[in-house]
Amino acid sequence: MSGFVVKPEPVQVPGLVHLHTGKVRDLYQNAAGELVMVASDRTSAYDWVLPTEIPGKGRILTQLSLWWFELLADLVPNHVISTELPEGAPADWEGRTMVCRQLRMVPVECVARGYLAGSGLLEYERTRTVCGLGLPEGMVDGSELPGPIFTPATKAEVGEHDENVTYEEVARQVGVESAAQLRQATLAVYSRAREIAGTRGLILADTKFEFGYDEQGTLVIADEVLTPDSSRYWPADQYEPGHPQPSFDKQFIRDWLTSPASGWDRASEQPPPTLPPEVVEQSSARYVEAYERLTGTSWS
Repeated sequence: MSGFVVKPEPVQVPGLVHLHTGKVRDLYQNAAGELVMVASDRTSAYDWVLPTEIPGKGRILTQLSLWWFELLADLVPNHVISTELPEGAPADWEGRTMVCRQLRMVPVECVARGYLAGSGLLEYERTRTVCGLGLPEGMVDGSELPGPIFTPATKAEVGEHDENVTYEEVARQVGVESAAQLRQATLAVYSRAREIAGTRGLILADTKFEFGYDEQGTLVIADEVLTPDSSRYWPADQYEPGHPQPSFDKQFIRDWLTSPASGWDRASEQPPPTLPPEVVEQSSARYVEAYERLTGTSWS
């Protein structure tokens, strides 16, 4: 069993109804029926929401998502209406709040992979496939795939694992037409983002998206997009297949949690410990570096 070490009490704002507290985001609804998404500084690993926050992370995730949404608008519309703070909202919501359209969300994590890592690597090592797609023999940790692949997963509740599924299973769940739309949009967005990241000296190894349908039946990209929380970014000048790559995601935190220094047994049901200041500081620096390298602007 896992989940929140300490589940935070939602901030109460007049005129907003609290709907959900997720791993990172708090979700509200305003009087107009729009969603108000607030990215916190919470971080998660191994299906636990950790007791330690990473200062500034919520703002970085929000601002990077907004930067990407703009660059991708010609490929797929997004759910953002505005970034104005709702009346009465606390000042620290500034920069990490998005007012968004309500969508009929698709219950699938839409994952695109261009390189072998994470759960894809584990599945390949067992079966030489990822989500039912056969891959060549001889691939190793970090290998570039012959071409980008769509490897969907079922969306899990907080504390549960997402489960990789085949494209055929997605088609059964959401219909053949929707499955085709999801695959096309996922691979189109990944390919655009991978190209842009490449010009910044970064490899976008894989990423996941969430989609929904608006009232007109148009597919819309939602939640966050192409952040270090939802994507694996590797520095291109250090890329070397055959072992885990240095990255800008949460791997730094995962590595500390599974090291002797943490004293935590991942196999136990005990919650993970508080992160030490140096791990928090270095994690924060990784998020800032990812933002600055991608956008070409300094973070302040």
